Formats: sequence, structure tokens, C-alpha cells
Amino acid sequence: MPPDGDTANSTKPARLLIAEDHALVREGLRAMLADEADLELVGEAENGRMAVEMCRSLTPDLVLMDVRMPEMDGLQATRKIKEAQPAVSVLMVTTHQNPDYLLEAVRAGAAGYVLKEASKPQLLSAVRRTFSGESALNQELAMKLISRISEEPGRDGKRSSEPTGRSLGGPEALVGILSRRETEALRLIASGKTNRQIAQELMVSLSTVKTHVQRIIKKLGVSDRTQASVKAIEMGLLANPE
Repeated sequence: MPPDGDTANSTKPARLLIAEDHALVREGLRAMLADEADLELVGEAENGRMAVEMCRSLTPDLVLMDVRMPEMDGLQATRKIKEAQPAVSVLMVTTHQNPDYLLEAVRAGAAGYVLKEASKPQLLSAVRRTFSGESALNQELAMKLISRISEEPGRDGKRSSEPTGRSLGGPEALVGILSRRETEALRLIASGKTNRQIAQELMVSLSTVKTHVQRIIKKLGVSDRTQASVKAIEMGLLANPE
């Protein structure tokens, strides 16, 4: 994400890459991003393989990734990008809100999605919310996806919400990494709460919550709050949800 986590106040514009095989769609996305001082389009890929290669050479902050593309689809490209460059955020560009597909996209490393018929304000909102630590998924859908991830069995047969020893090693591994408040905020993030709801629950200001979210993202080595939620589930933070 941009250095200060807020594209509106960043001295450098956030760098975006479009991965889309249809020229007309690329043109539409390009037009929506034009003249936005806090956003810079640094490249356009016509297929998933090109997107992976361009990410490696251009190091964008965020990729707008089409679902279906030749040579390599959006899911596979997202996995490869996140494996090599975990700090890069990916927003899937899709024609419909298919929960099954979006679940796979989130598990692949996506921060959320943008509908192809989205208006310019909707597209820019999704991009900027991702950079500012807000979710690019609506709350209801985020809750459904997180719930499904937490109930799915992992490779060892345990639910994803049970500590597995993967990633950072479980809730106890947070000691010395996240502060107590950050751990509380992370648990609420993974429960699908918005920043405003977290502020009310923790009885702190909205700006304090935003700072917590940005620090959590940085400390966990993820690109956005969606992937922070996935990490929390893998660490067992939702083993005893309220």
C-alpha cells in the first residue's frame, strides 16, 4: 500500500495496473482512473501471465484483475502475484457477485472485487477504500466469506478457525507483534466490523482505528484488511467467536 496508507494525503500517487483482455474494458477503466491526482496507471496487461510479469517489473500498489483471461486466469495470476509480492493489493474485476468465486479469490489473496458495470465513483471508492484500510467488500458479503473460510477444513482436517501452526503460529504468536488494542481490532476486523463499528466498540476515535488497521496490515505483512482477516482466521483468532 502507499507509504502512509492514505492515497488522499500521500505525496506519491498510488500505482495501479490493469489486467484485462478486452480492449474496450481496459479503455473504460483507464478513462475512470484518468485525472485522479492520487492514482497513477503504470501499465496494462492483456492476460494473466503478462500481469504477473508486469507486476514483477513495475511493482504496482494495486492490480485491477479480470476474472477470465487467456493464458492464465485471474485467480492463478493473483496467487502468483501474492506469493512473489504479498504487499500488492488485488481487486478482482467481475460481472457478478458469485460467492463461490469470490471465496476462491479471497483465498488466492484478493482484497475484494469491482463489478465491470461499476460507475466511476464506485470504482474509485473501492480502490481508495482498499488503500485506506477499509474493506472493498460490502459487510454482508464479507461476513459470509469469512464465515465460510473459518468453517472450511484445512489440509490437516481442522477448521480454518482452529490454530494450525501455519503462518505466525496461532494467537499466542501475536505477543510482541501486535499490541493488545491491535489484537482486539484485528479480531473485530475478522468478524466483519467496519472501522466505524470498531471505533464504537473499542470506544476510540475513527482516526485511531484507521491507525490500528494500518499498523496491523504492516505488522502481519499483508496488503489489506481482507487478507488481515484471512490471516487472523489461520491464526485461530476466531476459534471462539462471539
